[in-house]
Amino acid sequence: MSLNLKTISLAISLLSLTVWAPVQAQTQTLKDSAQKALMTNPEIQAKWHSFQATKSGKDAAFGAYLPNVTLSADTGRDNRDNRIGKSELNRTSTALSLNQMIYDGFLTSNQVKQLDYLKRVRFFELQDASENITLEVVRAYADVIRFRKLVRLSEDNYVRHKAVFEQIQAKSKAGVSRRVDLEQISGRLALAEANLVTETSNLHDVSARFQRLVGTMPAADLENLNSLTAGVPTNIVGALNTAFTSHPGLMASIENIASVNSGLQSRRSAYQPRLDFKARAERGNNIDFVSGRTNNNSAEFVMSWNLFNGGSDKARIQEAADQLNLAKDLRDKTCRDIRQTLAIAYNDTRKLTDQLNYLDQHQLSIEKARDAYRQQFDIGQRSLLDLLDTENELFQAKRTFSNAEVDLFLAYARTHAGMGKLHSALGLARRDDGSDTLKNLDTNTNVGAANCPIEAPEVYVANKAQLDKRALESLGSLEPIKAPATPVAEATVPATKLEVPQDTVAAARSNVLNALKGWREAWVNMNPDAYFSFYSTKYTSRESWKAARRARLLNAQKISLDLSDIKFTMQDIKHATTIFQQDYRSSSYQDTLQKTLYWEEVNGKWQIVNEIVSGPQAKQW
Repeated sequence: MSLNLKTISLAISLLSLTVWAPVQAQTQTLKDSAQKALMTNPEIQAKWHSFQATKSGKDAAFGAYLPNVTLSADTGRDNRDNRIGKSELNRTSTALSLNQMIYDGFLTSNQVKQLDYLKRVRFFELQDASENITLEVVRAYADVIRFRKLVRLSEDNYVRHKAVFEQIQAKSKAGVSRRVDLEQISGRLALAEANLVTETSNLHDVSARFQRLVGTMPAADLENLNSLTAGVPTNIVGALNTAFTSHPGLMASIENIASVNSGLQSRRSAYQPRLDFKARAERGNNIDFVSGRTNNNSAEFVMSWNLFNGGSDKARIQEAADQLNLAKDLRDKTCRDIRQTLAIAYNDTRKLTDQLNYLDQHQLSIEKARDAYRQQFDIGQRSLLDLLDTENELFQAKRTFSNAEVDLFLAYARTHAGMGKLHSALGLARRDDGSDTLKNLDTNTNVGAANCPIEAPEVYVANKAQLDKRALESLGSLEPIKAPATPVAEATVPATKLEVPQDTVAAARSNVLNALKGWREAWVNMNPDAYFSFYSTKYTSRESWKAARRARLLNAQKISLDLSDIKFTMQDIKHATTIFQQDYRSSSYQDTLQKTLYWEEVNGKWQIVNEIVSGPQAKQW
């Protein structure tokens, strides 16, 4: 029997591991993480219970409209000694009293209104806290992905430096390398190790922040960041209009003004009379020293009017008036804060979208230079310092590009949060009161008045044509460049230049021009998948670039694209370039610029590995 129990126990344990293993390996998504935080985060829970408390407070204030019924009973012994004589009686009585407020100077109605508005304030504060926590979860999730990638880059950087260190150390032991080279690579290797320690520390910190917000540690497998470009207005004015009519923080400040104003009106009720209806029925024995059974019944209207209260009522009204002005000031501050935050976030989406293309071009160029420097170092044409400098520049270029990718994603998230729409952009379900009464409020159309108009700083755009002109003018003061007596060997060109056969050039020209034609047709037809098929994975491995390009293709109602003055150049049997003038027109934008496409033959197919635009309106995207 003992053996059977052990066998069964082992079988159950193995089964549990089999069932649990896939669960552990599941990919954690941003939506799931944010949804869990909305349901469990203590800050949101506190706002939820604060909202629930105001609902009960309003019901308590409404009770003043209803009659107050009191039942009382007492028993005791009364002793009286006066000029009439002495008497002692055992007293018992039971009384039922009713008090109904008829008029209280609108005190109760204003208090109910005040608490009703306060309930709305707490509701919008709950939604605002949900937006803020959601944004923090998005930041933490994106930062975990960011620093996991930076850790991998730091590990690769360490591996490359370690390989060079081993190579230099071997040469130093063989006596074919200088001692200073070994010291130099030792220092760079130590720096690579320090960078790795820094990134791993950063990863630990953002993982702890993720745990605080979500309640659990980030999974080993996180879903890649998806684009949040959908739902973002085409201009900042549209984004501000959305924020001024739907941002929960601003709506809370508006409702707070109405709540404080109702409180001010309730204070003014002290200047008016109060009218109550009172009824009382009393039964008992020996009541008020009247021997025997007593039945007392009364019904009356009672009016009371406070004629003087030492100036306290006036002071309370002034206090409420100052609180009303304070609420209006807080509304204006909230509006200005939202406007600033949204304007910066919206501008970051545009700036980083353009910047990513230049950063991508930078890292691709540096990587090619690094490869060439490595080859030249191996044959003694480059110094170790040259190689290490390019390795470091490539590492920094990849770090900058990776950071910019995540920053662009966060810029779109901040834009949605600035409009109060981040939860809907992620498809999240928020806590509410279970009805539509608080979600369909009339917004204050005067919120964007003189104190907070709907406007944003003008975006400065550098005049590239003027800058290029200044660069050319600065060359006039330099001495002419003289050709060296001995030509300098190009980094990537062999000693004997390879001549491409004419028939190969002709075939490549035909294939590249056909690919260029297909690329144009895919663009005009607004077919993103066909369009991306003409780009090499070297260029389209960046999801943010694809997301931005896809959004522009799908949002354009009609595209007209003309290519003229096409020039074809072939560098070698695998690489070619096309330079042409591009005239682009759509319903919302048009430009004319010069574009250069760099082509590479990959598995028999010519694909674009890079593109550069130039001209007064040039915009790399």
